[in-house]
Amino acid sequence: MKVMVIGGGGREHAIIKAIKKNPDVETIYALPGNGGIAADAVCVPIGAKEIDRIAAFAEEQAVDFAIVAPDDPLALGAVDRLHALGIPCFGPDAKAAEIESSKVFAKNLMRKYNIPTAAYAVFEDPETALAYLRGARYPSVIKADGLALGKGVIIAQNYVEAQAAIETIMREKKFGASGSRVVIEEFLTGPEVSVLAFTDGETLVPMVSSMDHKRALDGDLGPNTGGMGTVAPNPYYTKRIADTCMQTIFLPTIRAMAAEGRPFRGCLYFGLMLTADGPKVIEYNCRFGDPETQVVLPLLKSDLLTVMMAVEEGRLAETPVEFLEDAACCVVVASGGYPGAYESGKPISFADTPALREAVVYHAGTKRDESGALVTAGGRVLGVTAIAGTLAEAREKAYHAVEAISFENAFYRKDIGARALAANAK
Repeated sequence: MKVMVIGGGGREHAIIKAIKKNPDVETIYALPGNGGIAADAVCVPIGAKEIDRIAAFAEEQAVDFAIVAPDDPLALGAVDRLHALGIPCFGPDAKAAEIESSKVFAKNLMRKYNIPTAAYAVFEDPETALAYLRGARYPSVIKADGLALGKGVIIAQNYVEAQAAIETIMREKKFGASGSRVVIEEFLTGPEVSVLAFTDGETLVPMVSSMDHKRALDGDLGPNTGGMGTVAPNPYYTKRIADTCMQTIFLPTIRAMAAEGRPFRGCLYFGLMLTADGPKVIEYNCRFGDPETQVVLPLLKSDLLTVMMAVEEGRLAETPVEFLEDAACCVVVASGGYPGAYESGKPISFADTPALREAVVYHAGTKRDESGALVTAGGRVLGVTAIAGTLAEAREKAYHAVEAISFENAFYRKDIGARALAANAK
């Protein structure tokens, strides 16, 4: 069986390592992949947004199954194109992917179907947005409507910061056309939880919950990033809360999408805030999160490709999806300067230690240079994941493995999982 995976980051590496376990898989193509993925798949130099070339390659190679992992190709209709060629895919079509590619669409969907979320207003004109913000309560959350690599959200503490956010998003167009409209939301407080879910448009099966660490520096300080590490399960996500989310958020969302003529098939990501008024949706993603995937998939007992094919074929209700009772911790090793300017091309070295052999290293931003040596090629370079019977053990194993990795100007947070451990201790 030939499987094609679109994307080239840590999330895709985690997906590839999981589907590689299926004995029916003969060849995995990664488009474009990266320096580390090359050890587990055939990397093909076609970008994730090059939909025409992706479709042509899939047809030429007679690909049996495709997995479209990142948000951009999903929003651009990669699944629609591949389906038109008769190639089965895991991932939503472009109409369903709008649940992520337009925050305005997502917020309006939640309002229409009474799915709990923050109060909000939508603006297309910067002057009108600023007039609204003069009377707003602070902090306020200002979001670019479209995709912005996870960076199109600004929390303004006062009107001056709100002005700067509108200037950046709507006037300077830092995020391009994504900033043509903004959503201004009330600021919610409470523990955050990420829940990924398999769904075939009717049945929905949540995966293990996780906790992301977005800020660049220890103590949740510094700028927002794409994620500096994750742990699973999330201790704040109790069975009672999970049951509430299923009835008030998860199933209503799937039914709402079906009612809108946009049945969602694939992985739906729920970014939740556990407020004093109950769980509320902060955001939806139309795909596996990064780096949440790097702690969730290692805990999956069931065969990932089998589950993905069941999603595509509408058979999820009859397909077992089981997870280990263990805990997982992923620590991201990043390039100095990230999420701002950083240098690439730094040689990466791995010490041959027992600690490193007890962890899994997912490559996010790596490549091979002219000599074949592995070098850095991104802001987030590696995700180091360990699993164990308890979170404390998993965390200790992950950090011991991280100590065996080095490259110039590498940095990582030292407190991934500390908040979860404190919550467990209560």
